[in-house]
Amino acid sequence: MNDHSAILIELALAEDIGSGDVTSLYFIPEERRACAFVAVRKDGVVSGVELAARVFSTVDPALDVEMLITDGSRVAAGALLIRVEGSARSILTAERTALNFLQHLSGVATLTARYVEQIKGTRARILDTRKTTPGYRLLEKQAVLDGGGTNHRLGLYDRAMVKDNHLVAEGGTEAIQAAIDQLKSDKPGVEVELEADSLEQVRNFLAMDGVDFILLDNMSLEELRAAVEMRGERSKPQLEASGGITLATLREIAETGVDFISAGALTHSAPALDVGLDFEAI
Repeated sequence: MNDHSAILIELALAEDIGSGDVTSLYFIPEERRACAFVAVRKDGVVSGVELAARVFSTVDPALDVEMLITDGSRVAAGALLIRVEGSARSILTAERTALNFLQHLSGVATLTARYVEQIKGTRARILDTRKTTPGYRLLEKQAVLDGGGTNHRLGLYDRAMVKDNHLVAEGGTEAIQAAIDQLKSDKPGVEVELEADSLEQVRNFLAMDGVDFILLDNMSLEELRAAVEMRGERSKPQLEASGGITLATLREIAETGVDFISAGALTHSAPALDVGLDFEAI
């Protein structure tokens, strides 16, 4: 568990507990002990198990917390994820924050797994985007990995992605090539991706040096196939289809021969996986 995750847990607990969990303080005897299990109510892929377990331990280090399954596991409804035993007050105080993390991240992993399954047998890989919940990016991108997807750039710092607004501001292909050359000289490890809205742009970008990826924005299936044909047998630049991606269109897009398909829905529209906590008699 990294420092960033620890900070998020502290923030989440602070906003939930505030000046104190009045329900547990007034309605649960201090000496009451309990055993509880976190379980999934629907089939899916889990992510955030370790994070949720850490929430219980943060609320009360005296709790006995056991992870029963690892992140990235496919589970059926009823599967037990975490066992926790100790102060009933502490378990109840931690419950909602732990489940919030677990439900959301497992939802991202589960949706990603559906996308990955849809393109099985093609060369394409599923990518996430930067359309993440502020502060949750590393967690959500890990959830995408847990679901079998692939991470796009983490932020503005690890890949240059020149989109339509950048192209307008930059002023032509010669200026773009000069910028690529300078970037590659200053920061050799940073990749370059150019966004193409037309096949003419694809043709121009294929003629440039130092382009690692071309993003094919909102192109038709015919245009995607034409872009793949233009690229030919070259290993670079790799081609990424983006825009209007849904589960219904995914397979046809993958079969055009593109290398990647990016979908913001993986992180900004994933429905939560139903996860709950149940007490057991001890």
